[in-house]
Amino acid sequence: MRGSVPRVGRRGKVTLAVVSVIILFLLLLDQIVALWTNWLWFEEVGYTSVFGGIIRTRIWLFLLFGLIVGGFVGGNLYLAYRLRPLTRITTPDQQALERYRMMLTPHIGLWIALAGGAVGLFAGLSGQARWSQWLLFQNRVDFGVTDPEFGIDIGFYVFELPFWRYLLDVGFTSTALAVLGALAVHYLYGGVRLQGPGDRMTAGARVHLTSLVALFVLLKAAAYFLDRRTMLLELNAGTDTWGAGYTDINAVLPAKEILAYISIVVAIAILIFSNVGPRNLTWAGASLALLGVSAVAIGGVYPMIVQQFTVNPNRPTREAPYIERSIKATRAAFGIDNVERTQYLSDVVVPPESLATDTTVVPTIRLLDPAVVNETFTQYQQIRGFYNFPAKLDVDRYMVDGRLQDFVVGVRELDYTRLEGQQTNWVNRHTVFTHGYGFVAAPANTTCDGEPFFVSGILVRGQGQGGQCVAPSDSIVVNQPRIYYGELFGDGDFVIVGKPDGAPDAEFDRPQGDSQENYTYTGAGGVPINSMFRRMLYGLYFWDANFLLYDGFNENSKILYNRNPRDRVQQVAPFLTLDGDPYPAVIDGRVVWILDAYTTSANYPYSQMVDLRQATSDALSDRGTILQARQNVNYMRNSVKATVDAYDGTVTLYAFDESDPVLQAWNQAFGGNIIKPRSAIPAELAAHFRYPEDLFKVQRDLLAKYHVSNPVEFNNGQDFWQVPNDPAASTDAGGAIQAKQPPYYLLTQFPGVTEPRFQLTAAMTPRDRQNLAALLSGVITPEGLKLEMLELPRDGRIPGPGQAQQQMITNNDVIQQITYLSGQGQADFIYGNLLSLPYGGGLLYVQPVYLKSSISTQIPLMRLVLVSYGNYVSFAPTLTEAINKLVAAAPDSETPPPSEEPSPGTPTPTPSPEPTPTTPPPVGDVVMTPELQAALERLDAAIARVEEAQRSGDFAAYGAALAELHAAMDAVKAAQEAARSGNTPVTTPSPTG
Repeated sequence: MRGSVPRVGRRGKVTLAVVSVIILFLLLLDQIVALWTNWLWFEEVGYTSVFGGIIRTRIWLFLLFGLIVGGFVGGNLYLAYRLRPLTRITTPDQQALERYRMMLTPHIGLWIALAGGAVGLFAGLSGQARWSQWLLFQNRVDFGVTDPEFGIDIGFYVFELPFWRYLLDVGFTSTALAVLGALAVHYLYGGVRLQGPGDRMTAGARVHLTSLVALFVLLKAAAYFLDRRTMLLELNAGTDTWGAGYTDINAVLPAKEILAYISIVVAIAILIFSNVGPRNLTWAGASLALLGVSAVAIGGVYPMIVQQFTVNPNRPTREAPYIERSIKATRAAFGIDNVERTQYLSDVVVPPESLATDTTVVPTIRLLDPAVVNETFTQYQQIRGFYNFPAKLDVDRYMVDGRLQDFVVGVRELDYTRLEGQQTNWVNRHTVFTHGYGFVAAPANTTCDGEPFFVSGILVRGQGQGGQCVAPSDSIVVNQPRIYYGELFGDGDFVIVGKPDGAPDAEFDRPQGDSQENYTYTGAGGVPINSMFRRMLYGLYFWDANFLLYDGFNENSKILYNRNPRDRVQQVAPFLTLDGDPYPAVIDGRVVWILDAYTTSANYPYSQMVDLRQATSDALSDRGTILQARQNVNYMRNSVKATVDAYDGTVTLYAFDESDPVLQAWNQAFGGNIIKPRSAIPAELAAHFRYPEDLFKVQRDLLAKYHVSNPVEFNNGQDFWQVPNDPAASTDAGGAIQAKQPPYYLLTQFPGVTEPRFQLTAAMTPRDRQNLAALLSGVITPEGLKLEMLELPRDGRIPGPGQAQQQMITNNDVIQQITYLSGQGQADFIYGNLLSLPYGGGLLYVQPVYLKSSISTQIPLMRLVLVSYGNYVSFAPTLTEAINKLVAAAPDSETPPPSEEPSPGTPTPTPSPEPTPTTPPPVGDVVMTPELQAALERLDAAIARVEEAQRSGDFAAYGAALAELHAAMDAVKAAQEAARSGNTPVTTPSPTG
């Protein structure tokens, strides 16, 4: 006897409902807390219109797509149920389904609602993620430029096409789900059966299912029409350019149009053959087969024939018009269409005498490498162990004593990873150690005994080897030096500030002798956290119970979080792509972080697609900078300059390129006033704007190809350039440098310019060759960004950065001096950035060399300046001495010394006559041991191998020789140190060669 199922009473139902609500609330608690705290944070920074606009859009899209797609699928399920046969079908397969019908039918509405709701949920989640596409679609503007094939404004591709393509994808998915769901319901209720006499499908099921199939085919027709536009965004593999090529325009394009019309005819044929007259599904199936055969023959075979027999044998002429389209579109999309190109025609390889008395280029040459001297900044300006500077400092310029001067600058930030012992407890970490202190600067073209000469920061007399490596007073005055927002702050580095009225200050501010000075934050930034509810809210947000246990909260308490400047701007403007290197500047006595922000798109017709991470990576990537995310773009503009106040966290967005349609659309999407006009930029702030580094890297990579205007020459690729490898980077065992040379900021005066300018510069070399091809520079003008290019003759003799580096470091005297200096105190030498400076019809290369003791407490000191000009090399402890020696070594005439002209790409051998050698001073008291003698002989042999490989032009042998040279130098240092333990002092002889 079957037992009865107990019924749930009213109280049980209430309990079950309450438990369900609690479980649902707990599941959604994280989202609720995140939404609430985000609203409070956006309210603090004054950008609630952005947060509210995005939330409203996402909710609206979730409901719209969820209801439409869920309703469409659920409606078709219900329609299939309503079209079920009224007579019972007794075939074996239908009898097996009877128990399922008995289970579903009493609650069929609920089951259909659940199925439609599940589909709608996923559709809504997918739709709300497309909020950015919808906002651009809704606020689209015209570019004022049309595509070269259809004459449609570029705005259609950038703003509309992505959303139309998404709608088509939703349509295909919804229709496919409806077909599958309706087919299942029809089969379950007998509208479709596999066995039995008569028709296997009822009339209602046939009309329903064939209508859905016809709808799917009609969507395919729409996709064919849309694909005609999408072709302009695809890769033309034959020419390695983007956009439709000859085969696409003359074969694929008409094929897609034909297939679109065939699809319409097939959709109509399916409906007619299936539901009119004989009602034979065979003809409907044949229509679908015809569409498949047509897609293969017309859309695949015919274009392949055209490509193979028409294009490939005549590619330069056939593809030329389409290559020209790609050149023009790429230049326009990335802002490289108005590069000011100047021919630098001279080929001077002998240093002119005027170099020694020059007052334009030489006095402003930057000697401090911001990627090296950060350790020196830390050593002399740290003042406490928990302060730190970024791994790479920044270069900026200031007007000091009426003269524009470039400086290496940094901010003394609080580094939470350096807190130790009691400093790491919750109270100290979040309420005592709250901020950094001070802006530090040193002139970029000046050193003091190899150290930076500090003119801003903690100016304590007696620092440095000479004891006078600080200015008597701050040259850059900072009225508010406290740094509450900086690059070293992470996600969990929140602080609680504010004190009760009349209470003493509790935040550590700065040291004063043996004591310390405390402070209390008084800025406008921060979210008030002066109630138990908000303490609970942020306790849940950070998942930290101390928000409830700490008794120091008061009526003035605030919480400061999201303290990294880049993170703050990214949250305020998620539609912008930010440069990887924010930099600090002193504006009106306050430290302000300046960030370059870009608008991007991947839908500009015929423009080259670029991977941002790949294009912006070089030898200094991820050293004090942020790597770009992997993102493919074919349009990029530096449309916004953003600032973050280092004290109160105020975020301000300024329009820098007001003509950018993408920026106009985004600004309009959020009310039209979240981005201030360019006219609102303070003049003092504008004076510190730099050419954006990541954009420059992208433009530099593109100009390596797209400086070529002739389509035929572009197709041949013979005049393409490349970004040289970084000579200052470390090398592998074979001597091959692994990363691209970073661009560098300079205050200099290039040919044709009347006064020094602050610019971003990079050298270019021909592809697979080493001589210099061009110098590319980016400058800020009152009108905006400007690119300038000095182009050298194709057959020029001016060495590129790699050749110049090899020429300098393989010079016998340089090797001896570096060997001596690095062996003196177990020191390692570090090559600073190699600067390329046009002067007198040739190229002056300047590279500082730093030595750093292996003792961890020591810092890099600039001990040599290497210079080269043409075939001449010199070095000295100071730039002035090195320049004078370089000029003195040159003959009186301008005729270069007789030497065999190296072939392009061959390392330039050190010529004769050479600069006057500098004999290194005595090394000290060491014992001449067999090991030391063997090491010196090995060094002589390594030098000889390098010179022989230079003369032969064998790159493989040259790389191996360089690797052996470095190993031999290390062996000499080790042998010298071992020899010092002996008792008989002798003077170590200098290596020869």
